[in-house]
Amino acid sequence: MRIISPKPLREFYARHPDAEGPLRAWLRIARNAEWNDMHDVKRQFGNASVIGINRAVFNIKGNNYRLVIKLDFEWHALYVRFIGTHGDYDKIDAGTI
Repeated sequence: MRIISPKPLREFYARHPDAEGPLRAWLRIARNAEWNDMHDVKRQFGNASVIGINRAVFNIKGNNYRLVIKLDFEWHALYVRFIGTHGDYDKIDAGTI
């Protein structure tokens, strides 16, 4: 998958160094993934939550952080829509962010 917006992840782990390793690992897996639909995402990340037809939420670093992405399967691209703590995640609507 092409990751269109990885900058928020780098900025996040600059502020939260404990998230750097898990986010870099997630990025490596996502870049090498060939997801064609949400079933492929769930096969690779069983703990991911699917929201609608094009969004997924991932638990990062033992569920300390949440990552929301938007997927474009036609273009094999993903967009980082949100990364934050559980408290931050509770304040957003993951389906529209």
